[in-house]
Order: sequence, then C-alpha cells, then structure tokens
Amino acid sequence: MGCGTWAWGNRLLWGYDESMDGELQAAFNLCVTNGVTLFDTGDSYGTGKLNGRSEQLLGQFSQQYRGVHQDNICIATKLAAYPWRLTRQSMVSAGKASASRLGKNIDLVQMHWSTANYAPWQESPLLDGLADLYQQGLVKGVGLSNYGPKRLKWAHKKLSDRAVPIVTLQVQYSLLSTYPVTEQGLKDVCDELGIKLIAYSPLALGLLTGKYSENGPFPQGIRGLACKQLLPGMRSLLECLREIAAFRNKTISQVALNWCICKETIPIPGAKSARQARENIGALGWKLDAGELAELDKGAANTEKKMVQNIFQTK
Repeated sequence: MGCGTWAWGNRLLWGYDESMDGELQAAFNLCVTNGVTLFDTGDSYGTGKLNGRSEQLLGQFSQQYRGVHQDNICIATKLAAYPWRLTRQSMVSAGKASASRLGKNIDLVQMHWSTANYAPWQESPLLDGLADLYQQGLVKGVGLSNYGPKRLKWAHKKLSDRAVPIVTLQVQYSLLSTYPVTEQGLKDVCDELGIKLIAYSPLALGLLTGKYSENGPFPQGIRGLACKQLLPGMRSLLECLREIAAFRNKTISQVALNWCICKETIPIPGAKSARQARENIGALGWKLDAGELAELDKGAANTEKKMVQNIFQTK
C-alpha cells in the first residue's frame, strides 16, 4: 500500500464542537485535491463524550468527498494498548469497532504504543491481534508507533514469522526532536527492514511555526509550558528557519515540514481549517538543498533543550 510524501494528522480535536464539521471537511477536501491522501488518526482520539469521534469524522469526510484522488484516500488509525486490552481478540474487536466508525475497512492499522516500558507481557498478544486483522483481510497494512530500534526488530521478527509485513513506524520527529534518528539510528533500521518512517508532531506543538515569541503571550497547557522551556534556547534555529523561509518565499512551518520530507520521512501535521491545510500543503513541490539542510541540522544540534520524548517511546 502506498503512503505518499505527506499526511494529515487528526489528533484529539481540542475544543471541537459540531459547528467545526464543515471547516474540517473543507480542510480534508483541500488536502485530497492537492494529492495529500494519507490521513492518520487513532481510536483514542476524541475521548470522553467524543470517544472515537475523530474516526467517525474521517469516515464521513472520505465518503462525502468526490473528486480527484478520491480512489487514493488512505485512512490509518492506531489502536491503543489500553490496560484492559489483553488478548489478540481484544485487538481484533478494536479494529472492527474502528472500521465501523470509519464506515470501511482500515487501510493501515497501527499499534499506538509499545507496552515494553511497563508491561512487556501484554504486547505479544496485541501484536498477534494486529496480525489476525491483516490475515483475515480486515486491514491492508500493519504499522507501529513509538518503537525504538531494539523493540522494532523484535516486533518485526514476530510478525515476519506470521508473514505479516510492517509497512510504517510513527515516532515523534522534528527539528526539536531528532533523537529517534540521530541517537537511536532508527531511520537506518527502518531502511534495512523496508519500513517507512512517519514523523508525528513535525512542528513541535507549534514551536516551529514562528508564531510564538519567548516574550509571550503563551498558549495554555502543554504548549505554553513548552514555549517557556524551549524558546529561549532555540533562537539560532528559529533565525536559520526565518532566513531560509525568506529566501525560499516560504513560511517557517513550511521549511520545517520540508526538512522532514528531505529526511525521507512522512510528516503528519494537523489542520483544523482549509487555511491551515493550505499552509501545510505549501511544504510540497520543492526541496531544501544540501547547504540548507546542513544549516538546519546544525541549528537543531545546538538547540539547548529538546522536546520531551513520548513516555511510551521504547529503546
């Protein structure tokens, strides 16, 4: 199954209400029209009263869309390794529930996170459940998320024994989170195993968009905390991004996304409006040159503080 070079990440729908449906549909339509056909979500996105709402919306959008590239739409979802999901059948049931919300079979099903850091005994049956979904023809492909090289090799061996290929791996990756590649060597392992690397949070909670200043005002919650902690130490990186953006007649976020693409990953930025989708699409159709990549790599390496890694990211 093909993945393309860019995707739309549809996460928790913060502040979502039903009045946003039309705006989200417009963003979806604009993405597909411009060849962005991979959409990533999860069965845990849209929690509480909106449980599974993200999958429901993507299912509706894909069914209502009519136009160019409609046959290429690929919806990926992640199944959470909840504490109560202990058997392979529990993952099969979860996959079927996601398919019901999507209104179609899942194109790419992914393990949302590994349980290796806290309950390694739980993981094997859950992976067997993903393999069952694939072998029963209920999904087209299987992927993983938040796996490091050691655990990835273990999972690859386990699924290979059942003739189930792993096609993608999602990790937090950006100019402020190069750890999976520069320190873990994960890209080399993925290349060796024929796995495509997907970069989630490629704009680092908005820190790589240029819209926040270290003098404030800061957004609320985790974004605001990240701004206070990281912005003072990333001045040189932001200046490098601004210079390249000005030279290329692009925005800072478009340069940051293009950097991910040039690193042979699939970035999955979010978009809640056609305006945001259009901004992200501007990262396509061009590439940073070797000198620009080297400068950005240097700026990333010299940043004082990095994004905190996902607690589920394994070795």
